[in-house]
Amino acid sequence: MREAPGGITWQADVLEGRADGRPPLVLLHGPAFDRGMWQPALAELCVADPGRQALALDLPGHGGSPPPPSYDIDRVLAAVHEAVRWTRLDAPVVVGHAMAAVIATVYAARYPARGVVNVNQWLRAEPPAAPGTWVADEIRGGGFAADRRLPGDSWHLPCWPDGPSWPPDALAVDIQAVLAKIGAAETDYLFIAGHEVEPSYRRWLRQLVPQASIEVFPGSGHLPQLHCPERFAACLATMGRWPGVA
Repeated sequence: MREAPGGITWQADVLEGRADGRPPLVLLHGPAFDRGMWQPALAELCVADPGRQALALDLPGHGGSPPPPSYDIDRVLAAVHEAVRWTRLDAPVVVGHAMAAVIATVYAARYPARGVVNVNQWLRAEPPAAPGTWVADEIRGGGFAADRRLPGDSWHLPCWPDGPSWPPDALAVDIQAVLAKIGAAETDYLFIAGHEVEPSYRRWLRQLVPQASIEVFPGSGHLPQLHCPERFAACLATMGRWPGVA
């Protein structure tokens, strides 16, 4: 366990892979999960892109990372960047699921990054559901549990001592300005959606980030990386060919 500036500590898996010019991956789980949610996709990545550097973190208040004094977005970003710095990763591709896609997006606008993978987080403001309520039924029903794709105890409600102040407050950032900065820097941006993306949203995203790519995993709902780990890993493997540093 490591401590970042501002008193945030974080827990991570052992860094996998080797530094060989392919962009490393930093994976940030969504609320009500921990870093274990990436295990099925990372297992497939070992086949699709052997030796790729990948680091999966427990965000503050989740898994093995204790809750911080505050869930302020700047503190969370500092913890993620400290993990990147400590593991000596060079300008990673930051992968974020659900609200953590906001963290990944802001990270790429603030720190060196070669790309962002936004997993099923629409970025135009919508009132967020209470933590856990929007995934519980999907996990427990609909055959998901029978698939046994979710490893161990990766599904849990995080520790919010003063209520769910993070990640919903992350939406308080000026996301349009953040996306415009990513667009201007030509940082690669991939949006993976669990259902069809409406044309108006596609236009809005590409006006801000002209280089954005959109992949739809039909019928995968809120958890495309768990319902379709092989296809998800193939998307991550493709990012190994992304050139340059934003």
